[in-house]
Amino acid sequence: MDALPEGLTPRRRTPVFDQDSVPAGLLRAHTTKAGVWGRIVVLEGRLRYRLLEPTRREHLLQPGVDGVIPPEVRHEVEPDGPVRFYVELLGEGPAPAL
Repeated sequence: MDALPEGLTPRRRTPVFDQDSVPAGLLRAHTTKAGVWGRIVVLEGRLRYRLLEPTRREHLLQPGVDGVIPPEVRHEVEPDGPVRFYVELLGEGPAPAL
């Protein structure tokens, strides 16, 4: 699995989702914006994470095994039974003021 580049700053974090509350948009192909990286953190259970381009790759995420989302790369997730996870979005430079 790819690693996050050095120097990224957290931008925002989603709520914790489970197999019943995961938004439909995460279950089908979607992307992050240019310059926005993501990290999928599984707290409990397992989550299938698929990168759909440039070549299709699938990873089974679980506690301690995070998923790295490169900018503008189509991807999707699928719960593999009961699961709890969140997604953290990161970018370059200082974090914006709140």
